[in-house]
Amino acid sequence: MLEQIINLVKQFGQQTIVDNPEIPNEYNQEVMAEAGSTITNGFQNILAGGGFENILDLFKGGGSQADKSGGGLGSILKNPIVTMMVGYFISKLVHKYKMSPTSASNVANSLIPNTLNSLINQTNDPNNPNATLDNLIHSLTGNAEGSNNSGFSFQNLLEQFTGGGNAGSDLTDIIGNLTRNAQSGLQNRQQSGGLMDMIKGFLN
Repeated sequence: MLEQIINLVKQFGQQTIVDNPEIPNEYNQEVMAEAGSTITNGFQNILAGGGFENILDLFKGGGSQADKSGGGLGSILKNPIVTMMVGYFISKLVHKYKMSPTSASNVANSLIPNTLNSLINQTNDPNNPNATLDNLIHSLTGNAEGSNNSGFSFQNLLEQFTGGGNAGSDLTDIIGNLTRNAQSGLQNRQQSGGLMDMIKGFLN
């Protein structure tokens, strides 16, 4: 799923980053890597803090129906997770790449929400078996097998919520396991050089 996120960043970053005269060409890939890192690290930190339900809430708000009605992107822009990611990315653009606050805001408020909206729509698309909430959670926890050793399906949980139903599950144990796995994944990536090196590898 990390590669899919980066591909979406590249897709939406063509206009906001590559064609942006305020971002020197030599920084294009680095800025896109920062955007991918902002999204992935944001999700991972939320999981590590026990916030799986917040991520589930973000993803259950997407999908083709919301997109067709025009409510998908509008809803995402109001989500606190997205607001946090946008704010963090603006700060990076201003302080690390010396962009003006206005230009940085324009880039972040376009690139981050559009990337997430497309990711959510892919995850809610039953015809896209590679883009599932299970794959996303596993890539964030860094434990593709262990994070789902009970056979629990996060995708099924998402589908129950988006279908207007109630999951009827006690999520306490599930969230506890996800939190521990995400914390372990964060530590492992910090020791191995972090996400930026991985993301830059996908961009090359």
